[in-house]
Amino acid sequence: MSSTELHPLDSHRSTPQLPGETDIVIIGAGYAGTAVAHYICEDNPDPPSVVILEARQACSGATGRNGGRLKPDVYFNLPKHIKKFGVKAAAEVARFEASQVYAVKKLVEDEQIDCDFALTRGCDATLDPRLAKGTDDAFAELVKKGELDLADVYHAKAKDAERVSGVKGALSCYTFTAGHVWLYKLVTHLLQGVVNEGANLQTNTPVKHISDSPLPNGRWLVTTGRGVIAAKKVLFATNGYTQDIAPQFTDHIIPVRGICSRIVVPEGDGVPFLPYSYSIRHGQGLFDYHIPRSDGSIIVGGAKPAFWADKSHWYNITDDSTLIEPAKTYFDSLMQRTFVGWGDSNAYTDKVWTGIMGWSSDFMPYIGHVPGKPGQTILAGFSGHGMPLILLSAKAIAQMIKHEKLFEDTDLPSVFKVTEERLASTNNEVLGTDGVDHEGSVSSKL
Repeated sequence: MSSTELHPLDSHRSTPQLPGETDIVIIGAGYAGTAVAHYICEDNPDPPSVVILEARQACSGATGRNGGRLKPDVYFNLPKHIKKFGVKAAAEVARFEASQVYAVKKLVEDEQIDCDFALTRGCDATLDPRLAKGTDDAFAELVKKGELDLADVYHAKAKDAERVSGVKGALSCYTFTAGHVWLYKLVTHLLQGVVNEGANLQTNTPVKHISDSPLPNGRWLVTTGRGVIAAKKVLFATNGYTQDIAPQFTDHIIPVRGICSRIVVPEGDGVPFLPYSYSIRHGQGLFDYHIPRSDGSIIVGGAKPAFWADKSHWYNITDDSTLIEPAKTYFDSLMQRTFVGWGDSNAYTDKVWTGIMGWSSDFMPYIGHVPGKPGQTILAGFSGHGMPLILLSAKAIAQMIKHEKLFEDTDLPSVFKVTEERLASTNNEVLGTDGVDHEGSVSSKL
């Protein structure tokens, strides 16, 4: 598959008409919805009937625009999480995220998926003196307390940070196990698998409404522009678009627009090798991420210094068809001004695009049973940080759907659970100043 070639399932409809009823409706044919469908159908000789409803083309939303950076948070936000949730819960989240890297690796190998997966090191390089000092002080305190496993984290302090990272002016540098993957290829491979197993995929079929209460037989009415389906169970895998059909998540899962680019290095340019997957931190919450790909190109996203101060460019926006105007030229010469030895490079910006993420108001995803809605589950609200969250969360959700497991019967971190208390909260950390560093990855089908 080339960088512009669409998968055969792009506008697929398994049946000309929608079925009148089904066991399970999955709303969203992106990473979350497809992964859940995969685990429902996996090793199941008699799988339930599954209908996957996608408003647009398969994997055309955040999944198809995702940079593919599989970067767990194993140190940076731990001090904030400890303060907010306690040591045990913070450790749960860190371990869960770290385990995703190897879970994706195993999935790719077991399923023999051609998706350019690479196991690598993530590298966080900080340029802002205040943020560098604050991060280093917090990390030193974590090490001193000895309450968390930081064995995989390497810290290069100021005198070594630029040399270790290769980032001009780096004042602090951390590396740890990470990965990256061509997510569109991975997800469409899994989607083809579940369709082959009998799942009914219906693209270009936006859901308009879910009945407020179930029918006497326990089924929910899922209304689309093409008809109504009665479903025993409904999964919201809708991320940034959740509030449109699940109003209880309004102001809890907020659509946030991000911007990303593909930078090309001409053959024979002679630039230094980039050994890591990078986050370049310019200040509190302001960063770029860089993913060197096997074809020599680099996926670069973020550009927050150019537009983040004006929320009208990114907050509560669902339109991914237009660019963020102040950031349109941000990526030009970015490699030259960022990395040591790239100053005379002829690297150039090949493409720029936008994508819509779903940020949760407390920066924890919403995973599990929807309170007061028996038979409804949700896997959404990843705050631009879905890559190290989705796969194993989807596996847990599949167990909850297939085997009627409770949230507490899974390995999901406790703070991910959907609760009445979370839905009743009016706190919105997305617009706050706590500095939570969720590095939203949006990319194209590269």
